[in-house]
Amino acid sequence: MSELPSHFISRPAMPGAGAVAAFDELFDRAVSDGPNALIDYDLPWPRWQFVSHVVDSRRLIAHGSQNAMIERFEPRQAQDAHPFGNRKAVYGASDGLWAMYYAILDRATHPMLLLNSALRVELAGDALSDPWYFFSISQPALDARAFRPGTLYFLPGDGFEAMPPLSVAGQQVHIPQWASPEAVAPLARISIAPEDFPLLDQIRGHDDATVLARAKADPDGFPWLD
Repeated sequence: MSELPSHFISRPAMPGAGAVAAFDELFDRAVSDGPNALIDYDLPWPRWQFVSHVVDSRRLIAHGSQNAMIERFEPRQAQDAHPFGNRKAVYGASDGLWAMYYAILDRATHPMLLLNSALRVELAGDALSDPWYFFSISQPALDARAFRPGTLYFLPGDGFEAMPPLSVAGQQVHIPQWASPEAVAPLARISIAPEDFPLLDQIRGHDDATVLARAKADPDGFPWLD
């Protein structure tokens, strides 16, 4: 594939077959305990690899939150420039790392403007590339290290609709954002600490006023960097 803009970063390497078997066993055991079970993660591999594998392999939807006690997700009206994300729905991601990013942001204490994206590039034969990411928060929030432990919820994919593909840098890309018009009950959940997020040190900071001015002048210029 041709090169994406340099501000995108790739997902770190995933583990081998031994880890995958252990991940599957742990998730199956947790789900058998009943709906929305809290997964007691005690495996030697990084937690993000477990989350990414489960979401990828089981076609689940992940939702990151600072609220550890959500029993049912109700549709809410979102505010988004893209029509897909600007409606009343339950939103989530078919990408574990992207959802983890939302789980660790302390937005209650530190107001912040989020700029972020996750995508997979469309390859020959309808195949998709490995994931690519961009993460940025308001510079004052980054300076304050506005991260704290949160929770990632695993939601069933039934009833969710995928965001249609977009064109980025001349390539067809798939954004792993999904929406459900109906309420959704989680299958399971897992605690996430900031240090569990492998791209924590690659989250950028930006000036809100500059970004908003550039976005107004060039709506398609994401992420409005220098």
